Amino acid sequence: MGTDRRPSNSGGRRNGGKSNFKKTNSSGRSNSSRPSFGDGKRDSNREGFKPRFSREDSKSSDIRSSERGGNRRDTNKPSSRPFDGPKTGEGSKSGDFKGSFKRDERSGYRKAEEPKRRFNKRAAQARDGASAETRLNKYISNAGISSRREADNLIKTGVVTVNGEAVVEMGYKVKKGDIVRFNGETIRSEQKVYYILNKPKGFITTTDDPKARKTVMELMKGTGKERIYPVGRLDRKTTGVLMFTNDGDMAKKLTHPSHGARKIYEVSLDKNLSGGDFAKILDGLTLEDGPVKVDEMAYIEGKSKNNIGLVISSGRNRIVRRIFESLDYEVTKLDRVLFAGLTKKTLPRGHYRKLTEKEVEMLMQVK
Repeated sequence: MGTDRRPSNSGGRRNGGKSNFKKTNSSGRSNSSRPSFGDGKRDSNREGFKPRFSREDSKSSDIRSSERGGNRRDTNKPSSRPFDGPKTGEGSKSGDFKGSFKRDERSGYRKAEEPKRRFNKRAAQARDGASAETRLNKYISNAGISSRREADNLIKTGVVTVNGEAVVEMGYKVKKGDIVRFNGETIRSEQKVYYILNKPKGFITTTDDPKARKTVMELMKGTGKERIYPVGRLDRKTTGVLMFTNDGDMAKKLTHPSHGARKIYEVSLDKNLSGGDFAKILDGLTLEDGPVKVDEMAYIEGKSKNNIGLVISSGRNRIVRRIFESLDYEVTKLDRVLFAGLTKKTLPRGHYRKLTEKEVEMLMQVK
């Protein structure tokens, strides 16, 4: 006959009201070499504590119960109704348990079988990029043209055509085999790629310059066929971390003021920064385009007081240079050492590298 694992009420009487547990020493370990029952973390003398008993204790309890009253119902006796596992909603708040139970011939107990995994077609299509239909704004974003929101504006202006016809309908879906053109140029949905460049001086941050100056795109020629573009900007004299991607939504998120991607700069000035001006910058300044405040600032350890470390979330144009220029300082050197958690450590000046999976996941979590 099977036994129930619930505690018996007769254990205390059989031992003269004493606990069945061994006393523990000051370290909490049992003085006996025999292991104690329970989890070992609760005190057996605590009120409300219910120790677990062995199978022999339950058997002796069943015998005494039958001797005291033959017709008394034995609550410790297992039910004859087979246990088919918890119903929907039992044992789980979400009610999503769908595993079946199978009897183990050796132990006599029923074990839960692992539920069979169903093939999720939509998830597989999303992973493989093989969805039969894709919203037009997403298709444009995946091609590296713009973010989805900006793509909606492009669609409204009529510069996007599908199979030779202008599409201005929001929510239009591109089917497999459709030819999509933007400003007359055929575009294709691409796999998302992410790079960082350790930008040197003398290059401007743009994809094309009408004055034929050197651009950062010249340093990214070996990245592949994907149409990438810089995220944010660094002026011609500024060096450091610059990110590139064809993920329009990611670029929009990292540059939008509401998200406030953190940036760390090392600044060199033409003269020492006074304590008064240091305090003014920390308190916040008002520039011609509005107020601005840095997140953190400090003198760089081991250097003179014209070398400053600065943490800022604002992405306004030339914001760091304009902060110091407003107090009559000239920035002689500006290097961005971190952008949204990405660093240029071990990356030589003028070189780029692809982001690791861990770095991409970190960017995905930026809110």
